[in-house]
Amino acid sequence: MMRRLVVMLLSAVVLVFAVPTAASGGQGTPKLPNSIAAIGDSMTQAADVCCWYGDHPANSWSTGDAGWDGIRSHYERIRAANAAITGHSYNDAMSGARMSDATSQAARAVAQAADYVTILLGANDLCTSSVESMTPVATFRVQFQQALAALDSGLPRRSHIFVSSIPDIYQLWNLYHTSSTAQLVWDVADICQSLLSPARTDAQRDQVRQRNLAFNAVLQEECGKYSRCRYDANAVFNYQFSPGDVSTLDYFHPSLAGQSHLATLTWSSSWWS
Repeated sequence: MMRRLVVMLLSAVVLVFAVPTAASGGQGTPKLPNSIAAIGDSMTQAADVCCWYGDHPANSWSTGDAGWDGIRSHYERIRAANAAITGHSYNDAMSGARMSDATSQAARAVAQAADYVTILLGANDLCTSSVESMTPVATFRVQFQQALAALDSGLPRRSHIFVSSIPDIYQLWNLYHTSSTAQLVWDVADICQSLLSPARTDAQRDQVRQRNLAFNAVLQEECGKYSRCRYDANAVFNYQFSPGDVSTLDYFHPSLAGQSHLATLTWSSSWWS
């Protein structure tokens, strides 16, 4: 009798520790989505990625579908395993967008009833005309909260959200500050003058990088409040990109290789990696 009781107690203990809980990810990998929508800015529109200036959404890390570019976007990876997503890819990103535009983009994703939404937004809140004109952290947080709330309340309950960290833009300065060509392009095109202007001091550039870190902390904290939102754990921010990852059209946006690496990094942190 005692032996039977011991066996029963041990079996109960095993069951308690073996049954997964929601907090430990027990809900498992969600079903592959039948549609995808992207919220973001020029990086998700693949601006200046190759060959000529302008947006090239077919080469986007998130929703791109060009078969020739060497980029395996989230959409293409999902489509390879779930043909039902074919033709249901929506790039709602807009070049020049800031976090203040996230809620209106979220509204479009909701209207599209997207099963999967990717978010990469915030670089333009850092890259402004001056250090003083960067978006305040508190404002950035409220704007992101509003976008997530709109997605959470409006999307189908089967939907999932992925949030990418903002790249470490300071790396562009490290890569190209000795290049007269890059500096000329940054100046003429008025690109990210809060960081890339030669008039900035080291202390000012560090302010921009600290704001970059603070914005990523906001993305992680706010995404973490929703069970169907996943953050990339700073995978994109921590990536040490090389000159080959940067478009030589503007020395700012990802090249084809950069978009490819962005797709791989984010997918590795996604729901279906």
